[in-house]
Amino acid sequence: MMNPGLLLIDIQNDYFTGGKWELHRAEQAAAQASGILDRFRSRNLPVFHIQHINLKEGAPFFVPNTPGAEIHRQVAPVPGETLIVKHAPDSFFQTDLHLQLERRHIGHLVVCGMMTHMCVDTTVRAAKNYGYGITLIEDACATKDLLWHGASLAAPAVQAVFMAALNGTFAEISTAGTWLDRESATDRPNC
Repeated sequence: MMNPGLLLIDIQNDYFTGGKWELHRAEQAAAQASGILDRFRSRNLPVFHIQHINLKEGAPFFVPNTPGAEIHRQVAPVPGETLIVKHAPDSFFQTDLHLQLERRHIGHLVVCGMMTHMCVDTTVRAAKNYGYGITLIEDACATKDLLWHGASLAAPAVQAVFMAALNGTFAEISTAGTWLDRESATDRPNC
């Protein structure tokens, strides 16, 4: 079995209630991600936290050195877990994520994160290009309403479309409950 690693993408305060870029069901997604994180920690398996810091002038969220840019308390890193800071949607772009994964002999990623339609989608596609197997935990991801040609696209529809687009070709899509149930029957996370 390929060595698994957990990738937690941009679960940061600005995406939560009261933050500068609130997402639909961010609290629920973080709770599901926390359950997956607990399982990895209980098995002493590698965890990789991705933190987006927006360096653009006048950035609307994830501004450096602000509470909104901090990783949310439900999934905050603990000593021994890797933190990768990025400045673009792709977690691999101009970071050492691929090198860190190779050093740990990671062949399969379990992915949770925010925003589904941006950084999660981009990172999953890039990970596939690097040859990783991927399990994407759909209810441990969050997105927001989008506007297209003057029409509002509701967050649940955006989430469903991106999961459908990634399913099969780029990742196995699972719920947290299904993944945890399946993994509980094994000694290591079921990837």
